[in-house]
Amino acid sequence: QVQLVESGGGLVQPGGSLRLSCAVSGSIFSIGVMGWYRQAPGKERVLVASSTGIGITNYLDSVKGRFTISRDNAKKMVYLQMNNLKPEDTAVYYCNGIIGGGNRWSWGPGTQVTVSS
Repeated sequence: QVQLVESGGGLVQPGGSLRLSCAVSGSIFSIGVMGWYRQAPGKERVLVASSTGIGITNYLDSVKGRFTISRDNAKKMVYLQMNNLKPEDTAVYYCNGIIGGGNRWSWGPGTQVTVSS
């Protein structure tokens, strides 16, 4: 069984930065395509950034140029560097594998990101 644990969230002022981490544990050979999602209060969870096993990345238009997804395949870790944060980035952030257009595993607890002055 695969477990996902996100960390690194917090309260930050507009324009600030945070680096989120996602640890993938369990009996899997490789983590494959991975994504960072976020869910704001009262809204659906959306895919923010994704990365293939060889590092090809895609981003939600609203975060392009500000967020960077990266990964350490050997450690089964995925990261999301978030710069120039805006109040609209406030959400719970989750990571998950992506397969067939959907999430590969059960969701982890997520990590709260709050951008506020």
